[in-house]
Amino acid sequence: MSQLHNRIAALGNRLAQAWSVLRLEESRSRVVECEGEMNEQDFWNDQARARRISQEAAELKKELATWDGVKKELDDIAALDALAESEGDDALRKDAEAAIANLETRFTSMEFQMLLSGDYDSRSAIVSIHAGAGGTDALDWTGMLLRMFTRFAEQHSFIVDLLDESKGEEAGFKSVTFAVRGRYAYGWLRSEAGVHRLVRISPFDAEQMRHTTFALVEVLPEFDEVDEKAIDIDSDDLRIDTFLASGKGGQSVNTTYSAVRITHIPTNTVVSCQNERSQSQNKETAMRVLKAKLYQRMVKERATKLSDIKGEHKSAEWGNQIRSYVLHPYRLVKDHRTDVETPDTDAVLNGELTMFMEAFLRKDAEERNG
Repeated sequence: MSQLHNRIAALGNRLAQAWSVLRLEESRSRVVECEGEMNEQDFWNDQARARRISQEAAELKKELATWDGVKKELDDIAALDALAESEGDDALRKDAEAAIANLETRFTSMEFQMLLSGDYDSRSAIVSIHAGAGGTDALDWTGMLLRMFTRFAEQHSFIVDLLDESKGEEAGFKSVTFAVRGRYAYGWLRSEAGVHRLVRISPFDAEQMRHTTFALVEVLPEFDEVDEKAIDIDSDDLRIDTFLASGKGGQSVNTTYSAVRITHIPTNTVVSCQNERSQSQNKETAMRVLKAKLYQRMVKERATKLSDIKGEHKSAEWGNQIRSYVLHPYRLVKDHRTDVETPDTDAVLNGELTMFMEAFLRKDAEERNG
């Protein structure tokens, strides 16, 4: 058996593993489901749902086309190798060797996607940012983080929808919640959950003193109406209140009770949404946020039980910053979980987060498999 034949077989095994880990056959079935829904006569009656399904189908088709293309290319190389061997043609063999080398290189970069294979990694994300210690600087820092994540989303062709906001008196936000919609948005952004620390000369301090401030970032997978089995909510456990909206949504948004606040009574979990155009849309969006919050609570409870069994506990609460952004007296962004750092603070604050996310995902995979 030739070395070239061994390389083709090895790459075939890696491709089969990726196919299984990424659940590509399930994705193919989901495309069929989406297309069935898209062919229904009343599909566009609910335009928000229609857009989500259309986007999901398009993203799945794009992903499947990429992996199907790799499989076909590998099959073509195998056929070329067989032809070269049967005819003893060195020129064909060299063509096959060049082709497999090129495909191996490209496949190695594609394998990173296997790190985004968690149960909910392929979903859209709901991100909340809460100002911490630091007064006006903390409010401004929350706004800076919103801009940073928005820039990251734009670079990856994700769609950002602002769901709820509480603006600061002088600058920024006390808190802000937004959805990042697109395939694998949650898988990427879950690395950002935790406390982010900023050190800089405060633009709000007349004495130009250095200030340290914090913001807490929460990242949740988004659930929709097809996820009833994943997160089951009894309507009797909900209290739904309406109030005057203060966000976008048209001229009448401040004169109608379109904003919605939902309280899950058993857990005292409260969510709100005020940035959609109608009360029903705000209620639907708030329910998706509530499902995500309850999912996070369920995961934390399971993790606590597991850590009790193991006899250890790692706190993920406020104060344990995951990353520091130092703008004075030197410039450095450092992730304290992976030790990845860069002096290019401007690029990071403009959404260049991939190096931190990749390092986190690789370390997370090692710890889960170790």
